[in-house]
Amino acid sequence: MRPHALRLMALLLLTLGLTMSATPSFAQAAGHVRAKIVKAGLLVGGGAGSGVLTYRGKTYPFTISGLSFGITVGATVGRLDGWASGIREVSDFAGTYSSVGGGFALVGGINGVHLRNENGVTIVLQGPKAGLELAANISQIAILLR
Repeated sequence: MRPHALRLMALLLLTLGLTMSATPSFAQAAGHVRAKIVKAGLLVGGGAGSGVLTYRGKTYPFTISGLSFGITVGATVGRLDGWASGIREVSDFAGTYSSVGGGFALVGGINGVHLRNENGVTIVLQGPKAGLELAANISQIAILLR
């Protein structure tokens, strides 16, 4: 083979190697999250619920509990659906999450939340809620894997 052809083949192989994605064992995968949360409050709010994380083909049930501080009046039930990213190991999902947000519901509404924990996991959820609520608060939410 000619030196020019060898260089061209080497360049093509190098380019192909650089464009291939990382193997699944080293890449972080997103997890699907489904949760049901019941909240109530007057100035200080509280909530509890449960959900399921689906991560790499397996399901992991979890519980949710939390407090919110700020303007909170009312009670709601919400079903949330979304994604968790930044998971390196399933145990990273459990932890204390922080959120700043607000919402309004009169009989029904839409709920959305963006959470981040100390392990670098971010959860983005949204879904319908039913009840009566006016909220503008800071929340601390604990998630425990069962």
